[in-house]
Amino acid sequence: MTYHALSLKQPWATLLVHGLKTIEIRSWRTSYRGSLLIHAARIDDPCPEAWRHVPPHLLDAVRLKGGVVGIADLTECRFYRNLTEFVADASLHLNEPEWFDPKGLYGFCFERPRPLPYRQVPGYVRIFSLQLDDLNLSLASPEVVGPDAVSRRFDSLGRSLGKRT
Repeated sequence: MTYHALSLKQPWATLLVHGLKTIEIRSWRTSYRGSLLIHAARIDDPCPEAWRHVPPHLLDAVRLKGGVVGIADLTECRFYRNLTEFVADASLHLNEPEWFDPKGLYGFCFERPRPLPYRQVPGYVRIFSLQLDDLNLSLASPEVVGPDAVSRRFDSLGRSLGKRT
């Protein structure tokens, strides 16, 4: 089965799937709307400002890299034309004002974030597709398959494959 995913550096991936960050900033826009697996990139964000947002109870979660760590629904793509608009949403995207690009930035707005058991898979740039046929899991309709059901399916898959999840 094909799923769509977005790769974020840590700690941003963990902050997003735990609902502490609801907007991901990008230099490009997207017309995609719907569920996205959230992939933690293999490389962390080196900016110390990013790490000050991580609460102690998520320190283990931000160590996960190179795989899927959760899912969220991409519902909107905002364009930040100026610093004032960018700063107005700072509590949602958690980026410093100095990070604003005068050419403009895009804010991917997420709802219904939920962590999933870690699943190592390669990541890519932009929104990318993942073939995860062995999951036998429908993420297209989160109203039908809630986060508890998703977590149970990932746990079950990990046990059946004999891998750590």
